[in-house]
This record gives sequence, structure tokens and C-alpha cells, in this order.
Amino acid sequence: MPFPRWSRFLTERLDADRGRWLRRAVAVVVILAVAGYFLRDAILGTPVETAMAARGDIVQTVVASGRVATPQRASISAVITERVASIPVQEGQSVRRGDALIVLDDADERAGMAQAQAAVAQAEARIRQIREVGLPAAGQGLALAQANLVQAQQQFDRAQNLKAQGFVSQAALDDAKRNLDVAQSQLESARLQVASNQPTGSDSLVAQTALTQARAAVGAAQARLDQMIIRAPVDGILIGRNVEPGDVVQPGKELMALAPSGETQVVVQIDEKNLAQLRVGQKALGSADAYPHERFVAELFYINPGIDALRGSVEVKLRVPAPPPYLRQDMTASVDIEVGRHDDVLVIPSGAVFDAAGAQPWVLVVAGLRAEKRPVKLGYKGEGRVEVVDGLAAGDSMVAAAGAGVVPGQRVRAVAAPNSGS
Repeated sequence: MPFPRWSRFLTERLDADRGRWLRRAVAVVVILAVAGYFLRDAILGTPVETAMAARGDIVQTVVASGRVATPQRASISAVITERVASIPVQEGQSVRRGDALIVLDDADERAGMAQAQAAVAQAEARIRQIREVGLPAAGQGLALAQANLVQAQQQFDRAQNLKAQGFVSQAALDDAKRNLDVAQSQLESARLQVASNQPTGSDSLVAQTALTQARAAVGAAQARLDQMIIRAPVDGILIGRNVEPGDVVQPGKELMALAPSGETQVVVQIDEKNLAQLRVGQKALGSADAYPHERFVAELFYINPGIDALRGSVEVKLRVPAPPPYLRQDMTASVDIEVGRHDDVLVIPSGAVFDAAGAQPWVLVVAGLRAEKRPVKLGYKGEGRVEVVDGLAAGDSMVAAAGAGVVPGQRVRAVAAPNSGS
């Protein structure tokens, strides 16, 4: 065989062997990589998020939900039957005491008021007439009667003397006596007339009584007229309306509901198992379901002495000293009542505790490359954190999530959890 052909044959064989070995090497690398991927947890340990026990403050709270309430709820109604003329307010509007809520048709009442006022004017005119006309005229009549009496007395005396002397007859003396009696009667009548027209006299008293009656009629007419405008009895917010202009209202039927301004409360039902932790004066933070990101301060001021046997709960009331504008009557709200506080204690995340509600809670401490079961004694339970009274020390690292599937003795590799220990 010629040399060039040998050379080409050898070159082809070497290239084939080199490719075969290269493929084998790549396959070995791939197998080793796959084996390393699946065996890394066995070699290095299962990666788990960990949290660290640290010292801090913890607040224990009792959480409950209920409704916003005010001490009373005013029902607005009419006292007469009448047609609604207008409604100058809207549902949800804040009103002040005395503000007009409903205006009724008052045409008849206004006519009655005008008639009563006219009677007052007439009675006042009568009193003025007695004072300015009746009394002076009675005084002049008295003076005239006194003068007539003096003249009649003189005539009688003269007639009596003349009769004694025989110059006049008995008939003339009788006429003089009659004139004297008439003059005396007229004088007595004039005196009575003057007395009657005095401020304490009968005519004045009758006129004054008529004026009093007329003024009373005005008061009654004004009372009826006032009933034509239904006003807010207290400051508050209108939370209900069951009337429209043109409706004929009936006495006693609720037309509007008013939530009075004043002390705002949150009334909640708390499980009776938490009753021993509750005290009057405890502070709380509340939030309305409609505004979950807003918070308001509340204070526990009432614990019902009785227990609701059906629900196994106790009614608790909290006052809201500075209610936010969005807080409304009957709104659903939640409260976190602070029932205890410990400062500078050892705390861990609540999620790191196994069997937290059991008789012997425990955690998985990461010791070296193993997860070690360690019993702990718990204290206060706060929002997302729990106090550890015994079993751990500051700086101990543990599996952050009790539900991570890690079991005691398992080989683990620690990975710090976000916000661990806070």
C-alpha cells in the first residue's frame, strides 16, 4: 500500500478515537453534574429558612370584631298628620341641634296664628281704651254727679224751709227730695264707674283677662306652627330617611334616624376564654373593615357581667376618644386589645413554634448541619411573634417555618429568612 494511503488511514482512525473519547468525557461530566444536583442536599443539607432568637419588646393582644355604635339612636317622627312640603337635608349629612329636617305644609297654622295675633291686638286696644278714654270719662262723670248732688241738696234744703213757712206745698218738697235721691244715686254710679276703670277695677280686669287669653291663643298657634318644622333634637348624622316631599306623615311613624354626636363606641364579642385577661382601662387599636389600613385608638371601659351562653362570649365596649371622620354608625370594626406587655425579652417568630397550642411546644434549632428538636416554654404571644421564657438563648438559629417539612435530626443548610427575629 502506498505511503499516502497509510497516512490518511491512520489520521482517520485517530480522529475517530478522539471523538469517541470526547463524547465519553462529556457524558461523564453530565452524569457527575446530575448526580451532584440530586445529592447536594444529602451532602450539604436541605436548605431551610432560619430565624434567630433576639431580645425585644412584645405586646400580647386579644383580637375581636364588632360594630361601631353611639350611646343612643334618635328616631325622628311627626306629632301630627300633615303633608310634607320640603326636606332641606340629605341622608348622611351632619346636622346641628335645632336644624330643620322636615318642613310640613303650614298654611292652616299660619292663618290660625294671624287670627290669634288679631285677638291680641283687639284686647290690647280695649285696655288702652279703658286707660285713655274710659277712666277720664268716668272721672268727669263723677265730678258732674258731685256737682249735681250739691245742687240737689241745696234745692231740697230751700224747699224744706219754704214748706215750714207755708210758702210751698208738700208736692214741691217731695220733688226736691226725689231730685236729691237721684243725684245721690248718680254720684254712687259715677264712683263705681271710676273704680271699674281703675287698673284694679272690674272692667280693666276683664280686659286684661281677654288679653291673657288672646296671648295664650297666640302661644298655642305658635306651638302648632312649630310642629310644622321637625328639627334635629341633638347634633348628629342622619343615617336613615323614610320620607319624601309630598308624603302625608302620620304621628309616631319614624321618618328619619339620627346618630347623635358624642362618645363613639365599638361593641365587640370576645371569647370567654380570654375574659381573665381583660381589664377596664386597657388600650386598644381599632380598624374599620372598610378602611383596613387606617388605625384609631380605643379604650376598654365596659365588660358585661353576663356571658352569652349560646356563643360562649362576653360583650365588651370600648370608647373611641378621637373618632376619625370615616367611622360611622353600625360600621364593622376590629380591635386589638393590649392585655399585656413585656419589654426586653427573648422573642422568636410565631411560625417557628411546633405544637404552639399544646402542652409542650418545641422548635427545631439548627445545630451544625442538623435540625435539633428543643422544647421551649412560651410567654406572651404577640402579632407574628412569641416570647420564649425558657429553652433558647439570644442568637440561637432555628427553622423559621414549622410547616417546612423538616424533621428532627434531618441534615439542613441554613438560609436566613427575611425579617427574621423581628
